[in-house]
Amino acid sequence: MNLIWGIITLIFSLFCWGGQAISLFWPIAAAKMGLTELEADVDPAYFADLRAEALWDTVSTWVLVVAAILMIINNAVWPYFGLIGGGIYLYFAGRGIAARMLYQRRGISIGKASSVKQAYVALSLWGMVAVGMIVLSILELS
Repeated sequence: MNLIWGIITLIFSLFCWGGQAISLFWPIAAAKMGLTELEADVDPAYFADLRAEALWDTVSTWVLVVAAILMIINNAVWPYFGLIGGGIYLYFAGRGIAARMLYQRRGISIGKASSVKQAYVALSLWGMVAVGMIVLSILELS
């Protein structure tokens, strides 16, 4: 179970962390890859929020990547990284969904409908992975 969950978590967390790093350092390439929005397609305040999100997520979301690797190799410290990384991803997903919903309700342009839907799906999946990792970490430490 840990091996399979570790691989699933590694895939999802690498996509998140890597996507945010690409968005931070190469925003135009990230937009072409569908990882973020072009500045011209969104409200300036939302674009600034996306840039700040890319910066902070690049700095912080690596923890779940490490947790997944440690889980795969069955290192005894993986649950600690899992709790911290899972918490970071749960916050990331919840804040991302809530912010987008509030921006939309206020009529602020946050991108094309297809990319907004894609963001909601990705954030929901990251949230589920986070909850799964938190639960498994707690069970491992119990």
